Amino acid sequence: MTYELSTPREDFYNITAQLKEAIAKSGVKEGVAVVYCPHTTAGITINENADPDVILDMLHGLNKAFPDRAEFRHGEGNSAAHLKASAIGSSVTVIIANGKPVLGTWQGVYFCEFDAPRHRKFFVRVLGAE
Repeated sequence: MTYELSTPREDFYNITAQLKEAIAKSGVKEGVAVVYCPHTTAGITINENADPDVILDMLHGLNKAFPDRAEFRHGEGNSAAHLKASAIGSSVTVIIANGKPVLGTWQGVYFCEFDAPRHRKFFVRVLGAE
């Protein structure tokens, strides 16, 4: 399934509901789901969804680790966003059991925007026995 997302600012956008929807629509009870981002300045990750400060801390840490630098040569001026996206990665794979994603108590799936504002898309592919 293809999902669209508007990202007004650099942030982690919780897409766990879309993952659950894709699994439910697929009818798959046992298998895996892959969540994939086709953009070079955004990514997909799994992290805590209970305390919003975790996301703020992650963004702060990524901005400290990958600040914008005068020596970057990329013409669009978004090299830091490319670095962050590469560090986070473009996909996650989630096990499906009993028709539900196997996530820890505090886990959620996030679309990570590093070059906002943008109009983005991501894909969820569900594989398994129906």
